[in-house]
Amino acid sequence: MIQEFAAGTKSFLVLREAFLDGSADPRELLEVYLERIADRDKSIGAFVTLAVDQARQSADAATKRYRSGRPASLVDGLPVGLKDNLETQDMPTGFGSPLFTGWCGGRDSAAAYALRRAGAVIVGKLTTTEFAGSVVTAATRNPHDLSRTPGGSSSGPAAAVASGMLPVALGTQVIGSIIRPASFCGVFGFKPTYGSLNRAASGDIYSQNCIGTLSSRLESAYLVCHAIAEFVGGDPGYLPFQGGPFVSPAIRPRALAILETAGWASADSAAKDQFEMAIGRLSAAGVRFLTRRTSALVAYLEEIIRDAREVARQICAYEAVWPYGEISERDPANFSSAMQERIDTAARMSREDYAQLLLRRDQMSAAYAMLASEIDAYVTLSALGAAPVGLSSSGDPAFAVPFTTIRAPSLSLPLLTVGGLPLGLQIGGFAHREQVLSGVATYIADVLH
Repeated sequence: MIQEFAAGTKSFLVLREAFLDGSADPRELLEVYLERIADRDKSIGAFVTLAVDQARQSADAATKRYRSGRPASLVDGLPVGLKDNLETQDMPTGFGSPLFTGWCGGRDSAAAYALRRAGAVIVGKLTTTEFAGSVVTAATRNPHDLSRTPGGSSSGPAAAVASGMLPVALGTQVIGSIIRPASFCGVFGFKPTYGSLNRAASGDIYSQNCIGTLSSRLESAYLVCHAIAEFVGGDPGYLPFQGGPFVSPAIRPRALAILETAGWASADSAAKDQFEMAIGRLSAAGVRFLTRRTSALVAYLEEIIRDAREVARQICAYEAVWPYGEISERDPANFSSAMQERIDTAARMSREDYAQLLLRRDQMSAAYAMLASEIDAYVTLSALGAAPVGLSSSGDPAFAVPFTTIRAPSLSLPLLTVGGLPLGLQIGGFAHREQVLSGVATYIADVLH
């Protein structure tokens, strides 16, 4: 059973039954992943810190709870990795920057605290690009082709899951940092509704930053998100994650809307072909699609989100003045030119500029929501194509950024390939309707498999 779960063919919920009847235990599961990490991470470089002793202690404690018939939660004993911008009291948090090498704040982020209380086994910290959002990349390699980027900024989480070193990991997304690496690495990427998972102590300065997951199975993503919401809720003042612990059975959508977004013009022709073939198969199964050519509302949305990337870039620049302005003044030698450019952009902006950007973002969100009564989800690509060769860039986030700017939930499904490499099919849902989103995702996967 443990090997089947580690191979991605069994749900953790099934494995829990083996934990409860004593035919398997969390320590055995952890050792499988630790062996894989020892064997595989030398070439991939997904981990920055391993907490082997602490993880074994956590797994042993989970084993005792199962033997007594009192597991702490549905994720008790589940191995999890954390992106290295999520603070942990027992491991350094480096934020992908030499400025924070070895730094430990002595506290757990809300997500880490919740997972510990839920009994999940935190295995270690995973690479991120600089400050979880800069174009300065991590040295992590794509498990499908070591010459290619895994994407970013959740580079380590995506690569660790794709290589089988973890079943699930936490990432964060401000622009495209979950969806894009999920696409490049061929795993499930899940960005829930903004604010529905408490992001405290995760480098949480940006107003569209969101905690999410990268996982080998969608079931693990929902279990982890539910556990975080159960133990620490969402951001203060926001409704906690409403998707529940279980993925919905297949839901045939009333209709889906195709969003080409600004990314369509730059997408690889092979990626477009894969997308259109997927749409063709779904259409043949009876799914109705709206496009900008057939729906005035979709056309209006396409137009209003055309500059989503620039709007998001400027919003993030303005919000980065603290702490990054202070950091750049204190130690400019270890502060990248890309981050300095962000601070310089903010210096040219006024409060009125920022207010107008927020208004523009609200207009995008309102246009996006106008179709909520007619469709169950939007569908598009997750990336322009396969992961680019080289580690100097983490790839273009053009397809992911509109959903982040709008702050809607989105999923990257590992259903497409280009030249033998992974490519994600992205679906975007509506706020707090993650159960519908998972049902639509299940339906699409059933049709396309």
